[in-house]
Amino acid sequence: MSILSTRIGRFAPSASAAMSQFARELKAQGKGVIALSAGEPDFDTPEHVKRAAWEAMQRGETKYTNVDGTPELKRAVAEKFRRENRLDYGPDNVIVSAGGKHVIFNALMATLDDGDEVIVPAPHWVSYTDMVLMCGGVPVVVPCPQNNGFKLRPEDLEAAITPRTKWLILNSPSNPTGTAYRAEDLGALAEVLLASPHLWVMSDDIYEHLVYGGFRFSTLAEVAPALKGRTLTVNGVSKAYAMTGWRIGYAGGPAGLVRAMAKVQGQSTSNPSSVSQAAALAALAGPQGVVAERRRAYEERRDLVVGLLTDCPGLSCHKPDGAFYVYPSCAGAIGRRAPSGKVIETDEDFVRELLKAELVACVHGGAYNLSPYFRISYAASNEELIEALARIKRFCESLA
Repeated sequence: MSILSTRIGRFAPSASAAMSQFARELKAQGKGVIALSAGEPDFDTPEHVKRAAWEAMQRGETKYTNVDGTPELKRAVAEKFRRENRLDYGPDNVIVSAGGKHVIFNALMATLDDGDEVIVPAPHWVSYTDMVLMCGGVPVVVPCPQNNGFKLRPEDLEAAITPRTKWLILNSPSNPTGTAYRAEDLGALAEVLLASPHLWVMSDDIYEHLVYGGFRFSTLAEVAPALKGRTLTVNGVSKAYAMTGWRIGYAGGPAGLVRAMAKVQGQSTSNPSSVSQAAALAALAGPQGVVAERRRAYEERRDLVVGLLTDCPGLSCHKPDGAFYVYPSCAGAIGRRAPSGKVIETDEDFVRELLKAELVACVHGGAYNLSPYFRISYAASNEELIEALARIKRFCESLA
């Protein structure tokens, strides 16, 4: 008799994390792998943020904090929401957790009963559907094809709603496509949501500050104030401030939901790291110039990668508005033969053969529930990106 639960068989390990781990192992063996698989900034955490963490340690701020975050950090989060999103939240409406993923898990664990449905537009971040399954829910994946810019259409949202639907998870800008919803896009979705009062919305805004070409970021509760009472606005410091390892995410939402999330957190992990909270406070309340500077660097990289992909036979690429990913189609490579002799039948075959032949690590589109595509993270230096795209082009030219 196995010690493992039936629940553990419902979900799989993260495909992006697995590919990144494999790339690190190959590098450790001395192989010249270029890893474009991780959703992680290549920049360092800003110096004033690191200094704030050191100063907190010197002051002895290394003990337990309130389960849902220090009062100082929660105030800074509330001020951030007011300043940047025109959302008015008090301390009872804010929770701080060990990363944005932790925020989302707490919300799902606090709200889902067995069989409750969660609408997830695809392509989507790999963890959404697995966290729904982990919490006993049923993910309802709604394909959002490239001909609509990978965005969820109001009519498709309406068709997916049932009496068992509890959440819509909306990620803008998106991982893996970089697609971002304009205010008018959100307004059209809001009309459908307002007609379904049993449906809540989780707005994952983690890439909020990484938008390009004059794009103006908007979040759902800002665009549709009538939905604020059933919207959880999720964010964190990992992407904008290059603080992935510090593990700080946060959210604003209705007080009753936030209390339930804190209850889950209190009986699982308790408070996030006290030192990381001090660092996050410095990030949110300190100078913001570094965010704009790095945004410009990412925009330059986006343009570089999209331009180089146009030279790769068999590939085509939608130009995204945000995040630090592109999601090229590899439809033109399907059915062709790789240098190993393997016939490429899926996008997973494509990325495996690419890694084998040219030592470039990407993530296949099947992991994000929309094929045949693959995800490239351009959170890497220009030199690395130029070399990686030269290898990808060489691989595409080698397909028989």
